[in-house]
Amino acid sequence: MRFVYLLLCIAGTALPLAQFVPWLSANGLNVPLLVQQATSSNIAAFAWADVLISALATIVFICAEGRRLGMRLFLVPLSSIIIGPSLALPLFLLLREQHLLAKKAAVRSHTGMNDEAKMS
Repeated sequence: MRFVYLLLCIAGTALPLAQFVPWLSANGLNVPLLVQQATSSNIAAFAWADVLISALATIVFICAEGRRLGMRLFLVPLSSIIIGPSLALPLFLLLREQHLLAKKAAVRSHTGMNDEAKMS
């Protein structure tokens, strides 16, 4: 799954930036124009509302799950703000998978050491 999450991180970064960078090059950081174009039609407003709510839900989930698992994840919620949930969620899932595998390996090695200590 880590490979899949990594691919999703790449796609979740590349695809949004492929749209935003040319717009930024043409218009600069013109926030009023960005908001005007993002809300220029019902479908554009729908898409942005969906992304904003998804970003908020992603940040809340990442913070809660990260805290529960004892992970330090300050860059992951930030990635949701800078790029979007298309990067933040697969990045969190990748880091979570690595964290859980490391935790499992630590438990195995700790248990193995206890078994060896008991045998001697």
